[in-house]
Amino acid sequence: MTDYDDPELAEIADRLRAPDATVRRIAVLALADFDGDEHLPLLVGALGDASADVRAEAAQALEAFETPESVAGVARLLADDDEDVRAAAAQSLAQLKLASSAIALLPYLASDDAFVRAAALRAVRELRAPETAAPALAALGDADPLVRREAVSVLGWLKHAEALPALTTLATGDPHADVRRAAVGALGSATDDAVLPALLSALRDGAWQVREEAAATLGKLRLQGAAAALIAALDDPYWQVRLRAARSLGRLRSADALPALIAALTHTISNLRKEAALALGEIASPLALPALREAANDPDPEVRKSARLALQQTEAAA
Repeated sequence: MTDYDDPELAEIADRLRAPDATVRRIAVLALADFDGDEHLPLLVGALGDASADVRAEAAQALEAFETPESVAGVARLLADDDEDVRAAAAQSLAQLKLASSAIALLPYLASDDAFVRAAALRAVRELRAPETAAPALAALGDADPLVRREAVSVLGWLKHAEALPALTTLATGDPHADVRRAAVGALGSATDDAVLPALLSALRDGAWQVREEAAATLGKLRLQGAAAALIAALDDPYWQVRLRAARSLGRLRSADALPALIAALTHTISNLRKEAALALGEIASPLALPALREAANDPDPEVRKSARLALQQTEAAA
């Protein structure tokens, strides 16, 4: 037996050397239930197992841990010959939380393999590590749309001001809707209205997901010049866009939106009625009081609740 203080751990360590891959995989599963970190070297070692099933299981088990050794070991599996192992490694790395873990992933951002580049970018996205800004900027021009989308997300999380011109171009000009949508969302880190033309253009995009993101971002930035376009978006063919437009008009507190929002209180979609009531509460205009009083008796309880809240806000502001 291997020398471990814990007899159970020692027994599992022996099973990890068994000739049967199924036995080794079950041993990895048993390791995942251990507390502390004494078993981590065994899990990291299992990343190099001859069986793809064992490697994938070890990568998944290490999702709950974040040490330099475990991150480096799982990152190596991004280039594994087995597709399932690569997917397990990517999923595990996507759970990273420590900015210091980004260092181990930097070499993979320049991989020849598009899957590896995208997975590494996704892994560093929420780490907000300054070292990832330059490779993410370079990846905005990647030939693979998934890589571009992940690069956009990294820069959005970093709130990287230098990326805004490139993100503006992608928001309106990338051929892939997923990239345009991500770029529109990333423009929410802007600190002025220079991004307004791009966002207004995105509000007319052919993909409703891009229009929805544009409506949300315009509200987040509270760009007053967007009111007219958002009012028009209340008639969008997709209810998701209308919902976001109503919410954003509330954030803008646009008096021009009153007629359209009051009309939306009688829409057939209850979620839109709810958002219209909430937006009217933000605007808090006495002109909306009669319509809000009617909405307070709406058949949908969520609409009634929102209308009553809006009434309180409006009456308090009078």
